[in-house]
Amino acid sequence: MGSDEEESDILDAVRALLDVNLGVREGESVLVVTDELVPGVGADRSAELVRDIAARRELAKEVARCAKVVLGPGRVSFLAYPAPRSHGSEPSAEAVRAMAAADVVIAITTFSITHTRGREEACDAGTRVASMPRFERGMFEPGGAMSADYRAVGERSERLAEALESAKEIRITAPAGTDLVMSVEGREFLLDTGSITAPGEMGNLPGGEVFCAPVEGTARGRLVIPVGWHEGLDGPLTLVIADGLVKEVDGTGHAVDEIRSLLGVGSVCLDPAKAAARRNIAELGIGTNPNAHRPDNVLESEKILGTVHVAFGDNSHFGGSVEADLHQDLVIPEPTIDVDGRIIMEQGRLQLER
Repeated sequence: MGSDEEESDILDAVRALLDVNLGVREGESVLVVTDELVPGVGADRSAELVRDIAARRELAKEVARCAKVVLGPGRVSFLAYPAPRSHGSEPSAEAVRAMAAADVVIAITTFSITHTRGREEACDAGTRVASMPRFERGMFEPGGAMSADYRAVGERSERLAEALESAKEIRITAPAGTDLVMSVEGREFLLDTGSITAPGEMGNLPGGEVFCAPVEGTARGRLVIPVGWHEGLDGPLTLVIADGLVKEVDGTGHAVDEIRSLLGVGSVCLDPAKAAARRNIAELGIGTNPNAHRPDNVLESEKILGTVHVAFGDNSHFGGSVEADLHQDLVIPEPTIDVDGRIIMEQGRLQLER
């Protein structure tokens, strides 16, 4: 390899990614995948998004080059596929085949493959997948979310999952106005600890959350996201939820218009079945990573210790029954979490027995 690859300032971080987070073993193959805009496609996308997709593709290429330095060029490959339009949309058939043929996949994409059949097929084939949608270079920096003590993150996540075991109903409140109740009876809380070392495992990186699929049709109340906690908001974003579905979307900013369009809310026309699936309250997650800090990048913000995130859309890949071509997370800062009358987090502070 040339000296420019060897001198990359993220080389040590990629080495840790391969060793600590993914536990890459001798002889295993690694595939780095990303999404890209193809010529003649994407003219209707914003200039900011076009730049973002291009920059992330270059970061993915650099991660692949660094991985070749660490593991040797014969064990690492790189693949870019056409970018879809939303999180949860399927990657290309070529990408799915390549992922299923690899031992380890590092997916540094703009649009998430976490909640897709393609990712699930790869895991079913024994591939372990690090899904890193909207990953940014700064997450590799010392003190950044990727530099967390992942053993401690795992221990904290396990204690939290124990506190949620056998929970029936959860209520989330927060200073900005969130007041949301949902049933989780019979649903398993899963851990995303940043350790993706067993065949067929999948996790986000940066890691650090405990999550489940709430019982469909049970979520009710109001979800309010303050300015600064989601890109493209000029004021608070409010979702009115009933019968497990998003019914109303209020607020200002281009992100609000995009969410209305995705969900078919208001005057937006959308196939009723597709709209119902996309509006489903799909996930409840709780962040456990003390090194995660950025509120404006959902990949990192949903891992912030002391936050809750709620997603709408698909939950069929982690214990739910709704299939959708969309999965979108929204992060709530300073929440209070009431589990069957027992407070396990108060204004962002975990209340766990050691």
